Amino acid sequence: MTGDPGDLYRVSPDAPELDDVTMLYYLDGFIDAGGAGRLLTAHLLSTLEHTEVATFDVDSLIDYRSRRPVMTFTKDHWESYDTPELSVSLLHDAEGTPFLLLNGPEPDHDWNAFTGAVLAVTAALRVRLSVGFHGIPMGVPHTRPLGVTAHATRADLVEGYRPLVDRLQVPGSAAALLELRMGENGRAAIGFAVHVPHYLAQAAYPAAAVTLLESVQRATGLSLPQRTTCRPPRNSARSSSASSPSSRAAATPRTPEAG
Repeated sequence: MTGDPGDLYRVSPDAPELDDVTMLYYLDGFIDAGGAGRLLTAHLLSTLEHTEVATFDVDSLIDYRSRRPVMTFTKDHWESYDTPELSVSLLHDAEGTPFLLLNGPEPDHDWNAFTGAVLAVTAALRVRLSVGFHGIPMGVPHTRPLGVTAHATRADLVEGYRPLVDRLQVPGSAAALLELRMGENGRAAIGFAVHVPHYLAQAAYPAAAVTLLESVQRATGLSLPQRTTCRPPRNSARSSSASSPSSRAAATPRTPEAG
């Protein structure tokens, strides 16, 4: 284990010079009802060209005995090993606007060092706004538009969203700690948690990923693809936030850009 954030990451020497960019992030391992965050992440990586611009030292962050990587055995020999990757990729939206995506397994330990490393990487890549997303189970029916809980390092970033609760204590996550540390360092960060019907929490629920995508687009101004893996099944419930935010249980109005 290491306590020095500088030992945990490497920015590619080929990384282009960026300015005022958005970074999306999803860390696999915490609550993600309906696989909402996972589906959205996979959708972006499968539909948009991407280049790796920074990597993190997974050997220092991941407990392999807790989450054993997949190996493939063929007939009489070991054929391959799926190396875990925790990295930042550069993508471009439909308008050619660059943005970043931090994706990979949630670290098992050294969260303080990891969040420090992410802060350093985002500073080096000149990130303006960071946006995390995932799904949470909720006692709601699938026949209604999906709600979204929004939280941020500044109140104006989620102005108009209705708080779900006044105060509560929950098990922590690396993504939540990252948002907290960003706020402590004066960085702009937003988190979105889509409300997934509790009876669909263990299933892949594309409608939840679509709702997250719409929330991310409103918060960032990015023009993201909305087809293939992120499209909900026909006749399934989906968010109506684009046309009627007031109809949602947790309103999702147009969100101002980070300053």
